[in-house]
Amino acid sequence: MPVIHSFPPVAGSNVRILILGSMPGEASLTASQYYAHPRNAFWPIMAPLLQIQSDAPYHQKLAALRSSPFALWDVLKSCKRTGSLDSSIEADTQKINDFQTLFTQHPAITHIFFNGGKAEACFMRYVLHQYDCGSLQLTRLPSTSPANARLPFEDKAEIWHEAINRALASDALIAETQSGNT
Repeated sequence: MPVIHSFPPVAGSNVRILILGSMPGEASLTASQYYAHPRNAFWPIMAPLLQIQSDAPYHQKLAALRSSPFALWDVLKSCKRTGSLDSSIEADTQKINDFQTLFTQHPAITHIFFNGGKAEACFMRYVLHQYDCGSLQLTRLPSTSPANARLPFEDKAEIWHEAINRALASDALIAETQSGNT
């Protein structure tokens, strides 16, 4: 079984919210695009937050991300996996991405949202103890994968939008408080 590799992070200069997946699925790896599977709910959920159409060309989606407060990445840098399911990732082959560099380059990150349980579990096991993440707000959101059929799209979107809007509002409140204290 070959080793598969994730993509570089997508991040602009004003990142405050990091969205982490586990490892791109087969459709994404084949297309060299985050969330390329046509039934993955990620882009339809994020489109209104990014003020784009969910079917916009990939380069426009990336441009919208880079001009937003969001960054997108995966916890895993590489692993061995048959198929696309997180449950098929071979645990002893998991290599973690370089979060030290990401956190150094983007010190304004206040929130990390995990796109599903595997991303959260890998972060908690391999990343959390290596870095000072004490001030970061960590939240697991329902996976946008088509394999996660427990929730309909509307429920996933509502949960994602509520969590992200709360994070954006808390960041705005903090910024307002800080600017009033100077």
